[in-house]
Order: sequence, then C-alpha cells, then structure tokens
Amino acid sequence: MSETHSVESSGEGGGEINVSDWSPFDTLTEDCISNIVSFTSPRDACVFTSVSKTFKSAVKSDIIWEKFLPLEYPSMIPPSLASSSKMEIYFYLCNDPVLIEDGKKCVWLENTSGKRCIMLSAESLYIKWINDTHCWDWITSPGSRFERVAKVNDVCWFEIRGTINTHELSPRTHYSSYIVFKEGFTDLPIEARVGVVGKQASKRFFCFDVSTDGQFLKKGRRTWYFEKPKEREDGWREIELGRFFNKGGLMNSDEFEMSAIATELRHWKSGFILQGIEIRPATIQRPRTVG
Repeated sequence: MSETHSVESSGEGGGEINVSDWSPFDTLTEDCISNIVSFTSPRDACVFTSVSKTFKSAVKSDIIWEKFLPLEYPSMIPPSLASSSKMEIYFYLCNDPVLIEDGKKCVWLENTSGKRCIMLSAESLYIKWINDTHCWDWITSPGSRFERVAKVNDVCWFEIRGTINTHELSPRTHYSSYIVFKEGFTDLPIEARVGVVGKQASKRFFCFDVSTDGQFLKKGRRTWYFEKPKEREDGWREIELGRFFNKGGLMNSDEFEMSAIATELRHWKSGFILQGIEIRPATIQRPRTVG
C-alpha cells in the first residue's frame, strides 16, 4: 500500500510522486536527516520531502532552515514572526522584500537557493541633475517598492550610477543587475557599465524603448545593437545593465558600480520614470520579453 504526495518543482517536470509507506531511509533518525539536508539547498530540501515520511517530517526542522537564513534575519522580520518556524521565516523573506536603510533599499531571498537579492531605490543612486526640478522630479508611483521614484522632466545629459558592497550580497555568486523603469526614451542608445570600482568595467548598449521590432538601431553612420526591455509582473519594466561575480569573503570588501549614461547625442529627453536598480542571482529568469 502506498500514499501519494504532490510535490512542486521549480524546474521542468514535477507532478505527483508515489512514496511507499516504508523506505530504507526511515532507519535514519530525523536529526541525522536534518543535519544532512542542511548542507544542501532550499530547493533540494523541498525535493527530499518526496523520499519518505521520515524525510518529509525532518525537512521541516529548524536545523535545516536556519542554515539557509542570513545571520541578520531576526532584524528583518516583524515581531509577529519571532516565534514562527525557521521554514516559515525563510519563505516570508522570499515573498516579502524587506525595506532597509531608511527605506532606501530592499532585500529578499531567492527562493530556490537562498541567495540575497537587493534593490537600490532611485533615492540611493547618483543621478545627474537630480536636485534641479527643471530636470527631475520626485513622485509616487503604484507598484513601486519605495515611497518615491524619480521622473525626468527635461535633461540633455542622462547619467545614473549605483554602487553596492560585496558584503551586502551572497558570496561565490554570479549576479545580474537591472535598471527598473517605466516609460523611456525612444531610439536612444544608452551605455551600461558594470564592474568593480576603480577597475575596467564590462560595457553594453540598450534602448529603453524602440520604434521598430528589431535589435539594431541606425544613428547617422553608426549602427547600434541593443538589448530589449522586459516586462515585470509588478507592472514595471527592466533591462539588464550587466553581470558580475561576487567572490565575497571577509578579506574582500570591493564595491561594484552599475551605470547607465547617454550623453553623445545631446538631445533633450523626458518622460522616463526610475524606480531603481535591482541585483539578483544571474540564473533567475523571472520577467518575460515585451512584444
């Protein structure tokens, strides 16, 4: 006789898995299983629930999920969750980004790996001419994670820069950075750079909006290749600025800088709305392509 457990998988496949009432793994104690699983990943821990009844019970252990939580997690959760299980706290931090640094940044965990994700608000970035109200304004916008976002009134020099310390991110992790926005400048090539401050950065070009469906844009004698923007579930759009590897470690305190600049064409630009720059593990492919 057997019972059936329904197990969700974040990758391909998934569905119903038959688990027999008895498994050779049932000879292991729950504490032993919990210690073993704690050296895997959150995704693996969820898969292990299909092995046997003993595994399914052991996977709920605080021993496992505390290993997946950041050290500072007690300061990231509301008092109402203080007595919750570590598994509940883990998924809370995956599904509810936490505002930090006076609401200028927000942080959450990627649910399959437990890697830290972070978003820098427009207020935490360097923005050229941001204090000139003829050029920029601070406004509120539905769906934003932050109290204020930045809107372009009129600028000829567009420049945005953000920095993040390696200690704010998960070590030994490849990250992608994205500029999160609404509206945009049509047919305007933007230069994006990502790299360690003081060292040579990677460079690419993109357009916030285009008047054609292609990926090439001609301006005078020059042809630009650009990345297409992507639509997010929260109603905003994003485009990748670049990728970097965070080596991490106590002895490594580098800062990564991400920038988006448009100065060559020197024509006036307006209508762009900036929420911030989001940084998350490079393997995550969450949004879908527009169009």
